[in-house]
Amino acid sequence: MFKAFLIKYAEIGLKGKNRYLFENALRDRIARVLKSLGKYTVYKEQGRIFVKCPDGYDYDETVDALQRVFGISSICPVVIIEDSDWDSLTQGVGDYVEAMYPDKDFTFKVVAKRADKTYPLTSPEICSEMGAYLLDRFSNLRVDVHKPSVRISVEVREQAYVYSIVIPGPGGMPVGSCGKAMLLLSGGIDSPVAGYMISKRGVSLSAVYFHAPPYTSERAKQKVVDLAKGLAKYTGRIKLYVVNFTDIQLEIYEKCPHDELTIIMRRYMMRIAERLAIEEECLGLVTGESIGQVASQTMQSLASTNEVCSMPVYRPLIAFDKKDIVEISKKIDTYETSIQPFEDCCTIFVAKHPVTKPRLKAIRISERKLEESIDELVETAIEAVEVIDVW
Repeated sequence: MFKAFLIKYAEIGLKGKNRYLFENALRDRIARVLKSLGKYTVYKEQGRIFVKCPDGYDYDETVDALQRVFGISSICPVVIIEDSDWDSLTQGVGDYVEAMYPDKDFTFKVVAKRADKTYPLTSPEICSEMGAYLLDRFSNLRVDVHKPSVRISVEVREQAYVYSIVIPGPGGMPVGSCGKAMLLLSGGIDSPVAGYMISKRGVSLSAVYFHAPPYTSERAKQKVVDLAKGLAKYTGRIKLYVVNFTDIQLEIYEKCPHDELTIIMRRYMMRIAERLAIEEECLGLVTGESIGQVASQTMQSLASTNEVCSMPVYRPLIAFDKKDIVEISKKIDTYETSIQPFEDCCTIFVAKHPVTKPRLKAIRISERKLEESIDELVETAIEAVEVIDVW
């Protein structure tokens, strides 16, 4: 029945003279997402984006794909009435109600939008006259303008579009419209959610994972690749950098106080992530940290890790409770992968009693013990980095 979808956006509509850039980004993102499903036509028209579907398309598959496109506030499957003169319009809307609702015993309201200002009836007149027509054609229908069971929407443009189903989209901004960032992706619950949240604000992603063989297995690495694949359903292509962190960790473990291990390792992760981010022309780093969740995420610890970075560090989950993060991870289908029991490099080398309020002066003094060897180890790790393209 439905040969097209009307795509609505919300926040993009608040943009000024550059709104068209965000509309174009959303249109292009929709076209990329649907490309693998068939020959869809995606076009803009006066504050709306439309998707025309190929013959034999899969309705559920298409809706599922559109619900993963940031920037879409709602998805409306529409019937197109190519001739929008009044007789054709009323006949078309009546036929739509006939086909959609076998039981005609419900309350309704007509909502009209006249984008074509040359049309002889105004929007209120279309609502009134169309409501009267439907009441006359279907005797059991009843009007309720306050709490109708069905809202029948009619948009009059060069063609007319009729719909009554509104499917929520993910909201946010189109991916890539607001820059690029480097996500520190571990095998846990938090970092994929952080990537999802920052991408929802229009940021495209690369990612870096710190691997520590033989202390972490290939299955732990594959777990992170799988998380990146789950995230890429929303963000598009992710270039995943896999850094062998073993020698750096062992050097820190051997020469630094064990209660400072987590902080010092984290500082070197941030240094390496920033180097890779600069190569990728990213504008910031993204982590899944939340204040107070673990020892390395106290205010003092976050300040210590921030100190080694010159570019901004974005923490979308900074004020989230764990429960909130878990709920989002389940929604985006990364939770079951995240809880697989494969250790990452941080948990393997964690101290029994890590410092929770590190002093920067003490951390810097401890890092001096690494001066003779650490720079070479970092360069070796960066030169040997493995790059995986994830889609």
